Amino acid sequence: MDTSVTIIGLIITVLISIPLTLVFRSNIMNRTKIKEIKKQHSRNNHYNFELTETQNKKILSIDQKNKGFLFIDFSYKKEDVYFVDLSNILLCNLLETTKSKLGTMDKVEIELVHKNTMKKEMIPIYNIENHYLDFNCLFEDHKLAKKWVSLINESL
Repeated sequence: MDTSVTIIGLIITVLISIPLTLVFRSNIMNRTKIKEIKKQHSRNNHYNFELTETQNKKILSIDQKNKGFLFIDFSYKKEDVYFVDLSNILLCNLLETTKSKLGTMDKVEIELVHKNTMKKEMIPIYNIENHYLDFNCLFEDHKLAKKWVSLINESL
């Protein structure tokens, strides 16, 4: 009787510990990837991305003192990284694209206009083609984009 209880307890412990180990390992790997990308774009420690926010596999970082913006998106098969030197940016806007008759948003993008060339650079925050029709994700990403557009405009 004691042996069967011990065996069942061990099996339950193993079943619980394996997923937890995988989650922690994945978390550590993502943190190291983020640190490497930040280090790569810091340009010899010129940029210090102290203000960072993470949501829905998206990482947004800004250095308000040295005017640098970094966006990392892990929601695709290959991560997308956008680095922008904000000292060359004239203005920042939020673009919301709706194509359907229902009025649902298809894209949420941050538009950055360069000073010298007036060239527009788009940073995709949400794209319905790459996500499922998930209104929670759309709402959260839209809210995140609004917040960061205001942060970028404060830094300009």
